[in-house]
Amino acid sequence: MTAEQTGLVLGEDGLSRPQWASVHEDLREYYDTEWGMPVRTERGVFERLSLEGFQSGLSWATILRRRDGFRRAFAGFDPDEVAGFGAAKVERLLGDASIIRHRGKIEATISNARATIALRSMDGLGRVGELGAGSTLADLVWSYRPAETPRPACAADVPTTSPESVALAKELRRHGFRFVGPTTMFALMEAIGIVDTHLLGSHRRGSSGLWPA
Repeated sequence: MTAEQTGLVLGEDGLSRPQWASVHEDLREYYDTEWGMPVRTERGVFERLSLEGFQSGLSWATILRRRDGFRRAFAGFDPDEVAGFGAAKVERLLGDASIIRHRGKIEATISNARATIALRSMDGLGRVGELGAGSTLADLVWSYRPAETPRPACAADVPTTSPESVALAKELRRHGFRFVGPTTMFALMEAIGIVDTHLLGSHRRGSSGLWPA
């Protein structure tokens, strides 16, 4: 396939990246160092889940360029801190230009922090029960890692959902999470390394160490 057919762009550094990661330096840096690398901590997964929720209907560049603002506004995405946000804090966040000022998404992030805490003490309830008491959001999300990962040769081959992302979305909604649809959960799974959707030919293919190149 030609570069036009694959959607890969050869950078001045001689490395191939997808079109979306070749437009601006901050996107290249994110692609080269973060996207698709394993994130397994509760706080790390909660942050990525929250940011994916805020991205809904927007570009990732819009979210990435506000990430520092999001981290300040949401206490470094510490679920215990965010769970304590009340109505007054929501109103302050709605006036914070360093984040996306969307009431539904802000309130969902707070609600999701509370659901994240609740997961720790659940036992005998579906997937969480299978994992055992004391399991975290990260444990639950990673339990949906598939047996195989996509191997996209071009951008058109990259899926937007999977059976696992559909099942994960359903399970999270059952536990009270919001803004966690199948497409958003597949994007989360891509971002934290659960699947590898780097294009074949990208210099990042297989970089997580979890999947063969």
